[in-house]
Amino acid sequence: MDDLDNEAAIILCELEMYFPPSFFDIMVHLIVHLVHEIQLCGPVFLRWMYPVERYMMVLKGYTKNQYRPEASIVERYVAKETIEFCSEYIHTATPVGVPESRHDNIVEGRGTQGFNVVTMDRQQLSQAHLYVLHNTVEVIPS
Repeated sequence: MDDLDNEAAIILCELEMYFPPSFFDIMVHLIVHLVHEIQLCGPVFLRWMYPVERYMMVLKGYTKNQYRPEASIVERYVAKETIEFCSEYIHTATPVGVPESRHDNIVEGRGTQGFNVVTMDRQQLSQAHLYVLHNTVEVIPS
């Protein structure tokens, strides 16, 4: 880590030779402090608050009673967990209030986009073929 700290300072000094002073704002200067921060706090994933904040936003969305938000969150969370458990337990039932996953068909091997199969009889096929021949530039006589 000490070698990395020294190397970061050397690289920034070398960059100062090629870039104008306006390039070096506070974000470029933070590179000098990154190694020291890693030594003090550990890896970023152990102290990153983004997943926690995002889940708090989901829980905050469960609030319907502004006077008792904790009870409202717990009540809706338990209801959601119950619905998900029952829908997993009963495979043939369709869940109410829980949106269907977009990824189920992809996991099974069927795509969702461009999956339009059109079956035509012989007459419709010959009409489509004739239409294409009459409206193609290469086929029209000049």
